[in-house]
Amino acid sequence: MMDGATTVIAPVLILLGPPGAGKGTQARMLEEKFGLVQLSTGDLLREAVAQGTEAGKAAKAVMEAGELVSDQIVIDILRDRLAQSDCQRGVILDGFPRTTVQAQALDKLLEESGQKIDAAISLDVDDAAMVTRISGRYTCAGCGEGYHDTFKQPATAGTCDKCQGTDFKRRADDNAETVASRLEAYHAQTAPLIDYYAKAGALSRIDAMGAIDSIAADLAAIVKTATA
Repeated sequence: MMDGATTVIAPVLILLGPPGAGKGTQARMLEEKFGLVQLSTGDLLREAVAQGTEAGKAAKAVMEAGELVSDQIVIDILRDRLAQSDCQRGVILDGFPRTTVQAQALDKLLEESGQKIDAAISLDVDDAAMVTRISGRYTCAGCGEGYHDTFKQPATAGTCDKCQGTDFKRRADDNAETVASRLEAYHAQTAPLIDYYAKAGALSRIDAMGAIDSIAADLAAIVKTATA
């Protein structure tokens, strides 16, 4: 990326972790602390389709046909996004890559601008604890305040602390069976990625079962080193 006659190499970070590990929350905190830009696959696809870019048009056609968007289309969309000025301070990739094939394609994309993966950070979780954490979640249907069967119940049973509503809801896929299946799929896809980035010397691992602030501090230390 160019700034006058000076080439600025923006840092590229990856957050690895299963659904519910807190990647989104931690990415937002890193954005605020370091001025990085969070790039999630879902958001990138929606933005490209809305903007009508060439890659966005290709993605729209595939999705309207009920098919999965190819790795190449995602790479093309990511290439367009990385070229935008706000990414010059660095980016956090959330949700991509998911496989070693995608990781290899990403490496080739970054090589085009002299970049590389500066840090691939795995948010490690305990599967059994994650099933309990996710399957126990529910929210107030009125204001969206979050609760948990074990960790955070309303002060008055059946009444939202925030808006005093009495209607609560759970996500259909927040059940033990679905969560266990998603974790199994994640580990099957990501185990090779962890090895891939370890061999590249870019992997860091964090215990993501602790307090949010503690995890954020561990992440910040890694990011500070990677972006120095």
